Amino acid sequence: MAVIDAQEQVLGRLCTHVAKRLLNGEEITVVNAQKVKISGGKAQLLAHYSQRRARGKDISGPKYPRSADMIFRRTVRGMLDYRKTTGKEAYKRLRVYVGVPSELREIKAESPEVAKKPRLARYVYLEEISRELGSRRV
Repeated sequence: MAVIDAQEQVLGRLCTHVAKRLLNGEEITVVNAQKVKISGGKAQLLAHYSQRRARGKDISGPKYPRSADMIFRRTVRGMLDYRKTTGKEAYKRLRVYVGVPSELREIKAESPEVAKKPRLARYVYLEEISRELGSRRV
């Protein structure tokens, strides 16, 4: 089982890295999902995520999550072929947490270099997006 610290990583880059490793058969646990960066301006990103959230209805879908860990999982799911068995099995091997759970505090989390972008001019933390969407878990 690999533990990945998402703090100060770029969302899209980290999710592609995680999706590739899941398809290779690894079990991945991501901690600090709320501290991942999303590149872009705050107003544009809030409008984008609010529109995605408002697209679905309560009774029928598509249902889009509010909390940071579930938004992260949904982003990884979009990079997997989750309707086929290989994608379903890979998606089941993913665990995402807001913060660091007590059972994982002793384990050293890796921080992949491919998911960092050195000079990111405009970005928003996933925690801010989640809070604006109305999450109570952040």
